[in-house]
Amino acid sequence: MISVIAFLIMIGILITIHEFGHFLFARLFGVRVEVFSIGFGPPLIKWKGKETVYQIAVIPLGGYVKMYGEDSMTEPVQGEVDKKAFDDPRSFHSKPRWQKILIAFAGPLFNIVLAIVLFAAAYMIGIHEPKYLKEPVVIGYVHPDSGFDKAGIRPFDKVVAVDGKPVNNWKEFTIAVGMKAAKTAVVEVDRNGERLTFTVKIPDDITKETIGVSPIIPAKVGHIMPGSPAEKAGLQKGDEIIAFNGKPVRSWFELVNMLSQIKEQKEVSILVKRNGKVFSLKLTPEYNKDLSKYVIGISPQMDTTIVKYGFVESFQKAIEKSEELTVAIYNVIKGLITGEVSLKTLGGPIAIAQFSGQALETGLAAFLFSMAFISLQLGYLNLLPIPVLDGGLIAILLIEMIIRRPLPEKAKEYLAYIGFALLGTLMIFVIFNDIMRALS
Repeated sequence: MISVIAFLIMIGILITIHEFGHFLFARLFGVRVEVFSIGFGPPLIKWKGKETVYQIAVIPLGGYVKMYGEDSMTEPVQGEVDKKAFDDPRSFHSKPRWQKILIAFAGPLFNIVLAIVLFAAAYMIGIHEPKYLKEPVVIGYVHPDSGFDKAGIRPFDKVVAVDGKPVNNWKEFTIAVGMKAAKTAVVEVDRNGERLTFTVKIPDDITKETIGVSPIIPAKVGHIMPGSPAEKAGLQKGDEIIAFNGKPVRSWFELVNMLSQIKEQKEVSILVKRNGKVFSLKLTPEYNKDLSKYVIGISPQMDTTIVKYGFVESFQKAIEKSEELTVAIYNVIKGLITGEVSLKTLGGPIAIAQFSGQALETGLAAFLFSMAFISLQLGYLNLLPIPVLDGGLIAILLIEMIIRRPLPEKAKEYLAYIGFALLGTLMIFVIFNDIMRALS
């Protein structure tokens, strides 16, 4: 339920801001707006303003601003209605092309500006980030049977480059590997001063599967489930498990791997470090049907830092983050076109709902940050030169400015069909991706 609520809040705000951009610029240039709609289909709620009908429609996956004269023919030959719209100074059709371009551009522009504002708000509230994200990419654990394991990468290898591009920390590494989902990546590591290169198969969906390697995270107890074997044995938050059944534990994931090898309910011994003192405890793991393995009821303690800034610096950081993500979005789009990025990485409304729900559960700052990221993507998506998108209209108007005459109406009609076909195919594909992720 929280995912649905978060999705409706997020998508409602993003669509409203986008359509308000079109609405505001249309009004600035004296165009009469007939309908301002959040959503498509039959209206759930609607009211009449001075000259505009405002409504919230049943399908919350978009919206539109209907301007007077927007659908008029290029020449006033279709009767009195079109003739009137062609001549009326408050008609969209009567406006110079540069004004039409700005009206079309305003929607995506408002989404991009909103992203900066939301990023800034999140930075002012304070973003929690794991400390390891800014640390060098030293492998703490290689997950068995993963692409990294099969390629030959081992614990304590230091990753220095992916596909020939240097990576300085786990954040850069995660982005670089995420871009190669469902494909292979060339990973260069430093192993005891020796440079080695490996070709690694990256999982199809890194939101559902581990990428195959994890940082060095100490086996410290962060949370203990009530009534669990860990609680009964006397484990406390902050305890560090340094040995399991006599075997040294160097990281959290080594502990997880040792637990995963337990095939029957039997007592185990662990060596614990607490406030500088080391002692042993005995406990009996319990079988978890949902996870299909034995567990002791603990989760790791993740060392995090709170990234928080003042008003001015928050906007500076917001602009930097927007620039960074703009480059990332460009690389994804380019990769999709060239085939370097798999179409399986794309997500639709279900993925956005899950993403927004998880963010809202994490906290307000995380939710605002997530909304900013989606808003930025929405802005750039609408600028793509695809007919029926804002970018498609802008492209047509620019062509008309260059050739100094309107494109034939039939050509615009066929371009619209192509645009609807492309967007329809894309929507079907991303929803299919969402369903497959959910089923998996």
